[in-house]
Amino acid sequence: MLGIKQEALALDLGDDWNQKKVSLLEQKEIIEDPLLKRISEVLKIPVEAFQNFDEEQAVNIISNTFTASDNAIGFMYNHYPTFNPIDKIVELYDEKVALYERMLKEKDEMMVRLERLIEKG
Repeated sequence: MLGIKQEALALDLGDDWNQKKVSLLEQKEIIEDPLLKRISEVLKIPVEAFQNFDEEQAVNIISNTFTASDNAIGFMYNHYPTFNPIDKIVELYDEKVALYERMLKEKDEMMVRLERLIEKG
């Protein structure tokens, strides 16, 4: 619902996380309290929002908030956007660059760990 990619969440959760682990986490019915607290910190969402989440209620809120009568983009095309599309493209580009830089940093850290393991071996 937040539009956050699994890879990005995995990077924010730490070195022992990856996309597959986040995908498996999304399928769980129960998440342990310490992990739920960590996820809420990363996503900047209160733990209670997860604990009391009701998908039907969320859908109802969204559908009742955005109606065709108030020109909501979700229901009709907005010919006069209130944002600059170029700014959005630049914003997406910056996000991709930041993700790429984090991935490079993670790769470098992994190489250092591997080199240490080789030296010990």
